[in-house]
Amino acid sequence: MASNAGYSHSPMLKKRDDFEDILVERRTSSDLRYALRCYTPALYKGVTPCHSGLLKSMVLQSDQLTYVIRQISKETGKATADVQEEASAILEEMAHSLKLNTVRFFAFSLCKVFKTLFKSICVNEEGIQRLQQAIKEHPVVLLPSHRSYMDFLLMSYLLFTYELSLPVIAAGMDFMGMKVIGEMLRMSGAFFIRRSFGGDQLYWTVFSEYVRTMLKIGYAPVEFFLEGTRSRTAKSLTPKLGLLNIAMDPFLKGEVYDVHVVPVSISYERILEETLYARELLGIPKPKESTSGLFKARKVLSEDYGSIHVYFGQPVSVRSLAEGRVNRRQFNLLPRHIPTRPGEDVQSFVSDSAYKLVRLQEENMVLKPWVLLASLLLQNHHQNQNHQDQNQDQGMAVDQLTEQALWLRNVSRQYGAFLHWPDHIPPSEVVSSSLSLHGGLVRLCEGRVHLAVERAAGPSSPGEALSPVTPGEELLNQAVVLLSCASYRNQALHVFLRPALLASALHAAASTQKHEVFNSFSFLRNMFSNEFILCPGATVQDFEEACFLLVKTGVLQVTQHEVLVTESGHRTLSFLTNMLDPFLQGYQVVCRFLCEEATETLTEKLFIPAVRKFIIKRLLAGSLRYTEVLSSDLQKNSLAALLRLGAVQKIKGADPETLKVDTVMVSSLEDTLGGKLPTQKAVAARL
Repeated sequence: MASNAGYSHSPMLKKRDDFEDILVERRTSSDLRYALRCYTPALYKGVTPCHSGLLKSMVLQSDQLTYVIRQISKETGKATADVQEEASAILEEMAHSLKLNTVRFFAFSLCKVFKTLFKSICVNEEGIQRLQQAIKEHPVVLLPSHRSYMDFLLMSYLLFTYELSLPVIAAGMDFMGMKVIGEMLRMSGAFFIRRSFGGDQLYWTVFSEYVRTMLKIGYAPVEFFLEGTRSRTAKSLTPKLGLLNIAMDPFLKGEVYDVHVVPVSISYERILEETLYARELLGIPKPKESTSGLFKARKVLSEDYGSIHVYFGQPVSVRSLAEGRVNRRQFNLLPRHIPTRPGEDVQSFVSDSAYKLVRLQEENMVLKPWVLLASLLLQNHHQNQNHQDQNQDQGMAVDQLTEQALWLRNVSRQYGAFLHWPDHIPPSEVVSSSLSLHGGLVRLCEGRVHLAVERAAGPSSPGEALSPVTPGEELLNQAVVLLSCASYRNQALHVFLRPALLASALHAAASTQKHEVFNSFSFLRNMFSNEFILCPGATVQDFEEACFLLVKTGVLQVTQHEVLVTESGHRTLSFLTNMLDPFLQGYQVVCRFLCEEATETLTEKLFIPAVRKFIIKRLLAGSLRYTEVLSSDLQKNSLAALLRLGAVQKIKGADPETLKVDTVMVSSLEDTLGGKLPTQKAVAARL
């Protein structure tokens, strides 16, 4: 069994649980016996579970759905029975139909797959024990991070392995298109929801009542992804609040004493979809989910994907979160079955809770050595690009990379990273093992490590003839490698983000005066609040945290009025500013595009292809440093920030909605991002 040897025990860190590798037992005993063993999970308050048919009846007969059906019937003139039939059809399409035999089949199959793909699947068993206790006492909501298709299969597999109640899982409708697999997922606990409901009140009511009913009766843990979709960049996404609102509703309305929310952090040493994600970010659409697509993906079974770490966090009591934040008496003013829009205090409470929960997921993400190596190799690649053609990456000497990785290992531990670096293995072996696992992204040549950008221009599959590629195609091929590496670097962003914002603010501030540095920090933090998980209203707290970490590690001296860099602090500050630079340049180039090329007919749909074309032109001309600015995620986030700040507006009434650009404000923001930071008064006026 794998223990926690190799994890940092810095006094700056909170205590984290040890891990056990669940594949150790699977490799030495019968998979069939495991899948067919007696399965009797502990249940909520010992209640007898109802079957899925009874659950559907409870939803269809609920007061809220009955009320909404009558209202729709009045408004549309449709017969009540017809609306009732529509509701029944929606529920039939949506609902899961859990069958233990299907779960057993998946358990057996996944044993084979996991043992082939992964060296280990490590789980904090103390977290499992806490979850087991929570399930017995309260309705439970599971909130896993979402970086791979594998996540929801893995979660159900783990709960089956530890004999916990199997979760019911919110899944997108696109999975229903997978025919046989779609129905098997339904029989394993998945319920299917549309990606957007529009103004369909009946659909929303059926969906919300279905989730609420499962929570009220303690039917099973309800599982969904707070980010709403998989992160293609390995950064946490801004949380979506709809399902969390529904999950908290039974407590807010006094229908249950409490709801416990369990954040789960799933960390992959190597992501199955790394190249697929990079291609999607470059505008190559993802393949439609299909059963045949799944079988074509079987070639991944011949690859090594390293280890997975799954950390079940402390259950978070919604009752405790809401104390002093929400006045629940407001829910007594009308009968509970009448739908009401939550008040501002409830909306603010749900939003703040969502950010806290995503931060808890981030804190317990395990970082592997490759995350540090990818960060260093990317920075080295960008520095090389300044001196020669981008296809002539000079790489780094292995010894130099190892020395820098050890330095960064110590820095990241001091910042509280949950780093899995095996201290009992010589550093050179740790580095060579990581490079070997990620051999598709790097190459070793004469003692130097290079990002595999040269290889990126070659044929896409073995046996395929080399064909001439245009400079644009070659650039996109290289971008696949660079964006794949960036996704691993991004796994560490939550560790370095606040110090990096402070480092960039110091670099750009007009002076070392503390108020000037704070203004710079505040501007950058506000600008990037669509890009990173930055809790609303916590600017001062984040600034103080960044100061604390950089002072504690000897990088800065902070007096009452000044922020000063120490002699030994330049190396750390350089690393931190380089980490944020691709994002700064990405936002700057979007501003430049909007000032130079935005027309009156520009829409959100046209924005990404147009800005991509603009960026490719500049990258080929050598006027941009970072190929990563081709990421559509970065482009969408920068547009969202400009819309939020009022520098770009959507013209209502137009079909489709066009974008109106305030070129003076956008140009001013571009200058500010370029280091010409404004005075405090100008920042306030601008934002």
